[in-house]
Amino acid sequence: MKKIFLILIMALFLAGCSTGTDYGDASSSWKNWDHFKFSWNGYKNPTAEDHEMSTEQGWWGEPIPYIPAE
Repeated sequence: MKKIFLILIMALFLAGCSTGTDYGDASSSWKNWDHFKFSWNGYKNPTAEDHEMSTEQGWWGEPIPYIPAE
């Protein structure tokens, strides 16, 4: 019974940390479920398809151009 309760608490904690009114706006949350699945398991063996999907869906935010110092 204690294990079920602990699993339930952890599931609620993870759901609360990854969702909310600003879901997708915060840089610490996952962009979508594909990003969530990759972050939890897919990173171990990334493929070209994963790279394509991350680029299309904007998982890593907007790129900041490098401007050398003057």
